[in-house]
Parts: sequence; C-alpha cells; structure tokens
Amino acid sequence: MSVHLINPSDNSFGTAVITPRWLFVLAAATPRVVGDPILVDESLEQVVPESISAGDIVGISVHTGNALRGYAVGRMARARGAWVVYGGIHATLFPEEAFERGDAHAVVKGDGDVAWGRAVMDCLAGAPERVYEGGRIEGNEFLAARWDLMKTDKYMWASVQTIRGCPKHCSFCSVWRTDGQKPRQRQFQSVIDEIVSLRRIGFRFIALADDNFYPVTLTDLRLAREQGNTAKVEELQAIRAERFALMAELAKLPKDMVFFTQITMEAGEDGEYLDAMKKANIKGALVGVEAVTPEGLKAVFKDFNYSGEALARQLQTFKKHGVHVLGSFIFGLPTDRPATFDATVEMALKAGVTFAQFVMMTPFPGTIDFARWEKEQAASPTLIGDVPITRYWMIPTEVRPKMFTPHPTMSSDEIRERTQKVWDRFYTWSAVWERSACTPTLRARVAFCFLSKLYRQMYAGTGISTDSARRKKSKRSARWMAAQCRKIFKATPMPELASPTWDAAYRSPRVAEGGPLVVLGQR
Repeated sequence: MSVHLINPSDNSFGTAVITPRWLFVLAAATPRVVGDPILVDESLEQVVPESISAGDIVGISVHTGNALRGYAVGRMARARGAWVVYGGIHATLFPEEAFERGDAHAVVKGDGDVAWGRAVMDCLAGAPERVYEGGRIEGNEFLAARWDLMKTDKYMWASVQTIRGCPKHCSFCSVWRTDGQKPRQRQFQSVIDEIVSLRRIGFRFIALADDNFYPVTLTDLRLAREQGNTAKVEELQAIRAERFALMAELAKLPKDMVFFTQITMEAGEDGEYLDAMKKANIKGALVGVEAVTPEGLKAVFKDFNYSGEALARQLQTFKKHGVHVLGSFIFGLPTDRPATFDATVEMALKAGVTFAQFVMMTPFPGTIDFARWEKEQAASPTLIGDVPITRYWMIPTEVRPKMFTPHPTMSSDEIRERTQKVWDRFYTWSAVWERSACTPTLRARVAFCFLSKLYRQMYAGTGISTDSARRKKSKRSARWMAAQCRKIFKATPMPELASPTWDAAYRSPRVAEGGPLVVLGQR
C-alpha cells in the first residue's frame, strides 16, 4: 500500500518556477506508519496510472483552475481500486462536486492538519468518513515541509509560508473568506529553520508564500488608537513586532539569498517596513494594483489603493526602498473602457514596475463577485453545452470562454485582444532589457530577461488560439525556456550551513510514529 499526493495540472513544462508547497507539507503530515508518500506534481510531468494500485490512498488538492483535471485523476485512481481523498480550496467550497465528478471517497475541508492524518488512517482501516472538517489551525502549529522528498533539479524557487489570512475584503478574492481575516502568524524560529534546510540543498531563491506579508498597516494602528481600543493596539503591535523579528533573522542568512512575497499597496506608506524588507533580502513583492482609476478600485472594494499619478508615485516608493514590484492588474471591470488598457500599461511602465501580470476579470468561487454573478444567473442561466456558465471550471478548456461575465461596453473578444496587446507591449525585448538594469551583473540581466519571457509565455495565454498545434508549440517553447532558467537559478548547496540555536519550545511539531499528525495548514 502506498500514499500518493498529486498536484493536478493540464500543463506540464518539465520544470516549475515555484514549488507547490502544500504537496510537501502534506507529505510531512502523512502518518509515518504508512511510509513516505509518493509525490506527483503534474506541472512537471503527468501521473502514470500504472503507478497506482488497488488499496493505495490518493490525496488530490484542487483549486478552481485545476478542478477538472483533478477530477479526472480521481476517477482514474478510483477505477484502479485506490482510496481517493480531495482537499484544497475548491473542495472546501464544493465538497459535493468532488463526490459527483471526482469519485471521491472523502473530502477534507479547510486546513488539512489533523484531518488529513485521520483520513489516511481511516482509509487504511477501510472506513473513511465522508467529510473531514479541518477548520483553521493557529500559526504556531504550521508544519515544516518535507523538502527531502523534492526533486531539487525541477524547481527554480522553493516556498515557505510565514503567515496566513488577510484582513482585507477585496471583492474578487476568496482568501479572507477561506483563510480568515485574522492573521495567523507562524513563529519566526520555525520559518528560519526551514529556510536554512532549503539553502543547504541548493535553494537560494525563496517565495514567502503568504496571503499578505504586510498584515498590519499604519492606518490599522492609527484607527485602533483613535478608537481607544487598547487591546486591539497591543494585538496589532505584537503581530507587527513578530514581522520585524522575522525580517531581522532573515537578514542574518547568507547574503546570496533572495526572497519574494505578496503584500498590499499600503506597505508603500511604511518606509520603516520596506527598509526592513530590503535588509532581509526580500527583493520583490507581488502587489495587487488591480486598477488605475478610482472607479475601478471602488468596483473591487479596493479604494484604499491610490490611482493615477499618486499610484505611480507610490509604486516608485517601493523601488526607492529596494523592493521590486510584480504589479497585478485586472481587466474587464465594469468601469473599464478601451482607453483603460493603454493607460494601465503606460502607468506600469512609468512607475518602474519590474514585472507585471494582466489578468481578465474572473469571478472565483468564495468571492463577493462570484456570489453576485451566481445570483444574476439564477433566473436565466447561460449554458455551454449542458454546463451552466457559473460552473465554468467544469467546461473543457477547448470550448471554455475566456471571460464569463458580460461587459457593459466591450465584447469578451475585444477585452481578450486588448489584454494580450498589453502583455505584448510590457514584455517587448527592449522594455525587458531596460528593466533588467536593476540587476547587478550581466549574468543576472540575462537571467532577468529569460525569466520575464518565461513568465509571459506561461501566463499570458489570453490571445493564444485554441488550435492544438499552436498550443503545443507554445508549451514546447515554455519547456525549453524553463529548463534554461532553472540552470540560471541553480545554486551551490551549503550542507554545512547551521541553523540558529532556538529554545526547544519553538521547534516545529512533528508527526508521531504511527499516530495522528499534528498539523498541515498549507494549500
């Protein structure tokens, strides 16, 4: 009997940019009595059906984007006589779908922690429960990943989580509903231990895979003080102090290490925090800009962001403090007009955004936008074949629309074409080469250019024809570029690197021999 953990994907590139962290944390959470799990990341290569035997246990984590592939893998595994258990954000939101479409024996909702271990042991006994309620674990229970099971030659960046949850309430995001608005912060000692273990095996590029690395803003503190809420002030100050303690320890690690994370625009007002990030070698961050107009920001409940010239100045502030920005922009908002596309790319170029992604508005399950759209569709649902458009993830990729919600003034094709032109303009060779000047050496500039083109190739799919030949050619090109980029990011292992000496109370929890696991918590 073997335990298999599968990260489903329709697109296999042979090399991946960032490790799917949940895969390796679930491996750490698997009860030792069943041995080391077999890990399959389909963004590298697809699962081989013959590797699964009757009586095996197959864990599949699905988000909305890979649900259709995940269900196909589950049906295959069950047909071969394996126990099939689903988890992840999509299975949490639509547990019944995993049974109906994915032939599930069980579903783990919420954090996997203790629930995943119970599911494994129950399957081993031949009597799994239908649904396991995982809930939300506390930060001090987060489990370090089993990086010893990773194929180190397949990934460019590793990933470590330091905090979960986001206090914001953006209309297009489900994180604050699924992971909660209360930041659950992992003790910095266990974070540093895990990062040291990754540097030992040759990873110097680490993504801090957090919902929001900047959980307490200066505005949050000011409002709590104005309200005279002493308890809230103390709580926020404690979270902030832990952030600074983590960054102080990151700064002590080998200087060749590079970190990347995700924060909100408000961090641009906090020079002290940005300076601490720079000292900690947090070189860049994904910042959700979303829209460049006040109307667009209001439409997504993100009017705490700046717009126009003020937005450009604030984005430049990040760069002045040594933190490069991967700006994230959304097209297809009701307030968008044809001029919005040019204004957006011009602002991104003017503001000195180092990387950018331009996505078309998608109503994701669990969000305010999705609930509103589902309600609008209830009276007269749109069907693609026999599938309601509000279940778009169940529509085969080759016939799935690029956009799902109608726009008041533009067609879906127009939005798609204009979005693709923005990608193409931002990632021209001349623009990429100019931005690469932020790197210190010629070798680094070449790496920057390769990574920029790879990023565009993997994620700018809005204009790619559904013609299978073109898609295959695009994937072959991405596979080649990914392999070259991996060589550039490869670092010499540092097996002698010592981890700081911490008090035993701060050590990460471990799974007991043959017993239930302690925690999981990663997606």
